[in-house]
Amino acid sequence: MLLDTFGRRAVDLRVSLTDRCNLRCTYCMPEEGLQWLAKPELLTDEEIVRLVTVAVRDLGVQEVRFTGGEPLLRPGLVAVVAACAELTPRPELSLTTNGIGLARTAGALRAAGLDRVNVSLDTLDPDTFHTLTRRRRHQDVLDGLAAAEDAGLTPVKLNAVLMRGVNDHEAPELLAWCLERGYELRFIEQMPLDAQHGWDRSAMVTAEEILDRLATRFTLTPESSAGRGAAPAERWVVDGGPARVGVIASVTRPFCRACDRTRLTADGQVRNCLFASGETDLRTALRSGADDAELGALWRRAMWGKKAGAGIDDPEFHQPDRPMSAIGG
Repeated sequence: MLLDTFGRRAVDLRVSLTDRCNLRCTYCMPEEGLQWLAKPELLTDEEIVRLVTVAVRDLGVQEVRFTGGEPLLRPGLVAVVAACAELTPRPELSLTTNGIGLARTAGALRAAGLDRVNVSLDTLDPDTFHTLTRRRRHQDVLDGLAAAEDAGLTPVKLNAVLMRGVNDHEAPELLAWCLERGYELRFIEQMPLDAQHGWDRSAMVTAEEILDRLATRFTLTPESSAGRGAAPAERWVVDGGPARVGVIASVTRPFCRACDRTRLTADGQVRNCLFASGETDLRTALRSGADDAELGALWRRAMWGKKAGAGIDDPEFHQPDRPMSAIGG
């Protein structure tokens, strides 16, 4: 098992497949100038599958989420999913994507064994989408969402980040749109993980503000906290149900006490926290001939040293040097 000194057990593995992305979201990366990882630094498909195997078979991981960057840019994605779906015990397999390219890959991913997807969409307006992402690919995301639904990658979850003065007024419209289509919406507070280190707490749209905006149109009833477990999203029943909406308030309402995640970067580093300042190198050990038991021991040691919390509310908090695109969400 992957335990830490506070008694938390990591059963949810987030695997970044690439640091590259075909969007340039303003809250994630600059328009240009970001240096990508060199190909030799990236884990190969076989190395990814081997490390996921160690995590599932030997360390008690039950859920595997493939992330990026944009994971659909990984050429071997379908084969990696298929190999992980054959593991015993069989983990739950999901994918976080910006949706571009999902229209052509959803069927193959489902056939390979992917269970569901989380798709990022921050706005219903194509021009606002261009402002936020610096790309005109809004329709591609909509097509990807529909394809995921058709392929059975359900429940389709939609992630949205609200930016003050840009799309923060759209919260009620986004929820109404998702309710009409049966998508599960999650609003996510903007986190200090942008490559340009431009995050400003005072400019961030908080969970409380998001809920206030939603309440102008919907009646929200909080779900019992007893059923939340380690889920990052607090959920509210919308207009009496059965639909729910979630808010992931990593900054203003940290959920570190119940965290059950471990992270593997695209270049083979274990991160025991999204906001950690240090990493444990599995890639070098793997390529130096370490056996599975040695890799597992390194991973256990990395998780044992996990801190009590991310420390975002600490005045001494420093944003991680590596951006979200390299860490994996």
